[in-house]
Amino acid sequence: MDSRRREFDALIRRLAPELYRYAWWLCRDATLAQDLVQEACLRAWRSVDALRDEGAAKSWLLTIIRREHARLYERKQLPVEDIAELVIEDEDAPDAQALVEVQQLREAIARIEPKYREPLLLQVIGGYSCEEIAGQLGLSAQAVMTQVFRARAKLKALLQQGSEGKVHELL
Repeated sequence: MDSRRREFDALIRRLAPELYRYAWWLCRDATLAQDLVQEACLRAWRSVDALRDEGAAKSWLLTIIRREHARLYERKQLPVEDIAELVIEDEDAPDAQALVEVQQLREAIARIEPKYREPLLLQVIGGYSCEEIAGQLGLSAQAVMTQVFRARAKLKALLQQGSEGKVHELL
């Protein structure tokens, strides 16, 4: 038994720096890494008879360290708060007036002729450039710019008629 213990001690002394480095890499905490290596050495000593090949000792010990690190988080209990009665206010939610204005804007856009509405929506909602819209619609870039300009003018006029300019800022 003494010879087996001396062999094990020599093995641990030889591999200790690498074991510690690996443990530290896992947890990024010096004290915790030392504890992981110590616990791994204890577990390894208890099952040292299972080690048949000295060449596999390093990977065997690294596996024990990895499993010990995982066990650490299995046992860890994080604080839990009851969120059933938690009230969350959505500060970004639009108010009733904004919702009405958005609805008016949608209705006004729907009243624009498709010839003008489509390039406007592709630019404003789709984020396409005039050249990309021109390629999609089979028009020249100049024609697309003209249609978008006219669509904006028609939309502005519709909004001014319908709500006397209240939604005008959205353009």
